[in-house]
Amino acid sequence: MLWPMFAIALGFLGVAVLAVLAVRVHVEVRRLSGQVAQASRRITDASGDLERASVDLARAGHAVRP
Repeated sequence: MLWPMFAIALGFLGVAVLAVLAVRVHVEVRRLSGQVAQASRRITDASGDLERASVDLARAGHAVRP
């Protein structure tokens, strides 16, 4: 009777460890997705700034050209 109880206890501990690791992975994935969203917003803002600067540069170059 000792060995079956020991096996059940080890199985329960294994599942508990896997559950803790799954929660940690979930938290890290949520944190990473937040960082990816923030980086995406920053890239979008930077591309808008670059587009506006290129339009201004094109206008300035067109005005200077003979």
